[in-house]
Amino acid sequence: MLRIRRWANGEVVFTLSGQMDEEAIAELETLINSETNGRRIVLDLKDLTLVNEAGITFFAGSEANGITLKNCPAYVREWINAKRRES
Repeated sequence: MLRIRRWANGEVVFTLSGQMDEEAIAELETLINSETNGRRIVLDLKDLTLVNEAGITFFAGSEANGITLKNCPAYVREWINAKRRES
């Protein structure tokens, strides 16, 4: 289960808590797509406890599309980097 909290102050920050899975990805994509164009989007991962491979693919794609990952756990960052090296 993933909890998503949103706040905005010039940029939109989604703070993610819990486990990132396919269902959470779909919900997060919907939230991101509903934001006004031109606003910077940040995903704060400080309270993220578990990520599966689909989540890593989502985070890598998000960064490629200009979304900032803040407080990214070291294991998530390393997995993202490994996925990029594979591509």
